[in-house]
Amino acid sequence: MRDRLIFAGQLLFTLLVAAFLVVPALLSIAAGVTANYFRGISSGLTLQWVGQVWALYADSIVLSFAIALATLAVTLAVGVPAAYALHIRGGAWSRLIEEVITLPLAIPGLAIALALLLTYGGFGEFRRSWLFILVGHVVFTMPFMVRAVMAVFATIDIRTLDEGAASLGASPGRRFVDVIVPNAMPGILAGALMVVTLSLGEFNLTWMLHTPLTKTLPVGLADSYASMRLEVASAYTLIFFIMIVPLLVAMQLLAEREPKS
Repeated sequence: MRDRLIFAGQLLFTLLVAAFLVVPALLSIAAGVTANYFRGISSGLTLQWVGQVWALYADSIVLSFAIALATLAVTLAVGVPAAYALHIRGGAWSRLIEEVITLPLAIPGLAIALALLLTYGGFGEFRRSWLFILVGHVVFTMPFMVRAVMAVFATIDIRTLDEGAASLGASPGRRFVDVIVPNAMPGILAGALMVVTLSLGEFNLTWMLHTPLTKTLPVGLADSYASMRLEVASAYTLIFFIMIVPLLVAMQLLAEREPKS
């Protein structure tokens, strides 16, 4: 009886916390399909606000996903080999480099953006392109990829596996692709989930680095809330959820299935 009461209490608490987090999002989404938010549902349902948001911000939405995927590609290409090298080499220098890579986690996004502006802001074409935002996102998200992969390496004897493949005549590139990457896949998928999530939702850093032609989803969302009527901003939130949630769910399912294979 006591265990049932404890379980019921825990379940009730979980449901209350979930409702506290979900209800505001649902109300915001509902406002995006309401003809007049202040009159409520009685004013009727409409998709005109969604259409207006898409007409105004379609480029920002597409750009945001392009930057997120490009950020993922760069962090995979650089972060996985870096994590492997740091784990294999070890020593004081490796630990120092690891701390340098992790440093952006302790620095506010605005400070990182300011540093990039002071260093590279004078390169006109680069400053005005989306590649400038990409650099900021890579700097901000790289620690998550490196840390996630190194956490997996710490649980397996990757050095022995690498030496075993080498003794069978495998080249360094073949060993990395056929041995290292498959064993690191749980960490790679976990890191990829964090990188895409952070890149899509990053506002502070992006707000400092963007130009009127390189707005991303969060910047466009803030702009819509600040300058347009509430229904339009809420419709933007609805589109944000529709496009992001399925992607994150798919990546999460992929991450959960990988260890079983």
